[in-house]
Amino acid sequence: MSPRVTLPATAYEPAVELPAIGQGTWYMGEGRAPRPDEVRALQHGLELGLTLIDTAEMYADGGAEEVVGEALAGRRDRAFLVSKVYPWNAGRESAIEACERSLKRLGTDSLDLYLLHWPGNVPLEETLEAFERLREQGKIRRFGVSNFDVDELETLAALPGGDACAVNQVLYHLGSRGIEHSLRPLMQRLGMPLMAYCPLAQAGQLRRDLFDHPAVREVADGLGITPAQLLLAWAIRPVEGRRDAIAIPKAVQPPHVEQNAGALNVRLDDDALARLDEAFPAPNKKVPLDIV
Repeated sequence: MSPRVTLPATAYEPAVELPAIGQGTWYMGEGRAPRPDEVRALQHGLELGLTLIDTAEMYADGGAEEVVGEALAGRRDRAFLVSKVYPWNAGRESAIEACERSLKRLGTDSLDLYLLHWPGNVPLEETLEAFERLREQGKIRRFGVSNFDVDELETLAALPGGDACAVNQVLYHLGSRGIEHSLRPLMQRLGMPLMAYCPLAQAGQLRRDLFDHPAVREVADGLGITPAQLLLAWAIRPVEGRRDAIAIPKAVQPPHVEQNAGALNVRLDDDALARLDEAFPAPNKKVPLDIV
């Protein structure tokens, strides 16, 4: 069975198992690729088991949500749908309005998960209140956050209702391992899964062309897989005996979608992991959160 990650049960929702690789949509809806190709890519991913689709009101000013909505027409029940709200739209009333706009673009009446895109100036208490109202109205099932570092996450967890936060979505890839020192251990203590964006190292302060790195090439070739599949398999590997990371790569071309899905079947042995650790060591101290 392909690796899956469990979102814990809440007071209102049962635990749910998700594939450890989903589909991202950053840059979709911007005209960089033909819209029909983007729609077909998401549908192809669904067929291959990549049922989590992540988007945001920020992406193409809602254009990515419209692409997702078109892809999910007649298929909504097959997807675990995630979207995100701008920090300045995360107020007591503005979050309700922002979510309703997202739902309209997505052509659905509810989100499976709604994230605060990054920490902002709106008090978290207000955002939590809005998320709870959205849940009561049946417009979202769970809430989470994105780009929260240790301090912000500890603040959130201490607030009433903050312990219901389902995930923290942060930048994470082989060349950017800063979260492993302090943030990921905190998330594991909180029982909070990680959602890794840019898992193919295509962005971030520590962006590197990992596909052509000798160690990546050597390990991938030895396993008979592509560098992209190696990076995805590494991102979702069990840590401390726990599989709690979901990677959300974006793909438009069918072969790339198929490679992403194929990475679910890749198992990295101790030797492969050791060679990658040697080439890309984890930090030995807290570093600033990598973010784009």
